Amino acid sequence: MTDLQALHDATHTMVMGVLNITEDSFSDGGLWLDPAKAVQHGRDMMAAGADIIDIGAESTRPGAKRVSEADELARITGAVKTLIPAGAVLSIDTTRASVAAAALSEGAQIINDVSGGTLDAELPHVVADHDCLYIVQHWRGWLVGSKGANPDQDTSVYEHGVLTDVHDELIRQVDGVLAAGVKPERIIIDPGLGFSKPGIEHNLPLLTGLETFRATGYPVLIGQSRKRFISAMLTGTGTAGADGPTMAQRDDVTAALSALSAEHGAWAVRVHDVAKSRAAVIAGNTWREYA
Repeated sequence: MTDLQALHDATHTMVMGVLNITEDSFSDGGLWLDPAKAVQHGRDMMAAGADIIDIGAESTRPGAKRVSEADELARITGAVKTLIPAGAVLSIDTTRASVAAAALSEGAQIINDVSGGTLDAELPHVVADHDCLYIVQHWRGWLVGSKGANPDQDTSVYEHGVLTDVHDELIRQVDGVLAAGVKPERIIIDPGLGFSKPGIEHNLPLLTGLETFRATGYPVLIGQSRKRFISAMLTGTGTAGADGPTMAQRDDVTAALSALSAEHGAWAVRVHDVAKSRAAVIAGNTWREYA
């Protein structure tokens, strides 16, 4: 059985491997939709050094359409039932209370809610009723062109600066989760890189300001992997173009940011290429020991 408090209080940065069981995720949609391939990919990431596997069955990229509740349930529970006996520590990337409840009942240990408790009001209550960890991500609604008929068209304006606004809004989300009964010692926060944050100028201040989030007392998850701002960094254009860098190139920068995140005390980094970031995190953790 996983020691949740030890997991929450980890003193060295961990690696969370991304398992997208989706048709249309931005970097690997369709690759792991087959149940057997999904489970094998999860096992491969564990062998490569992933401390946690984050399973998602619904894309949150711009233009993505909502997956039916039945499909999400089937995909998630199928993977959980197979990976838990293999010794996996599983995080479930979902915004639906019903999916969270089903996954937790099958043995998942973490709920990763990109809406930070705001999309499904019942989800924090489900977490409160189970002994699990809860990742609360900064959220301003669906990205432009995705999910609903009326997405917020102006979610990337930060009146007081991106670091200040994201911190303050995220803490308000945490307050809502606490009011629902979730224990503070079970909460992890995530500044939500790339969510309502399209450019370099939105994301790098959150990474360089990691200590601002750590000062809240909550562990901090960083999900930088393959995001559009990484392409923009590589092209030097400020925005990601259609003929941007390859995924391998994005993974190289992701690993560099993983090392920096580990050096500055991130709880975990959420990545697609586990092997590259595993080595980077080891280096960052070692650097922190001698800093």
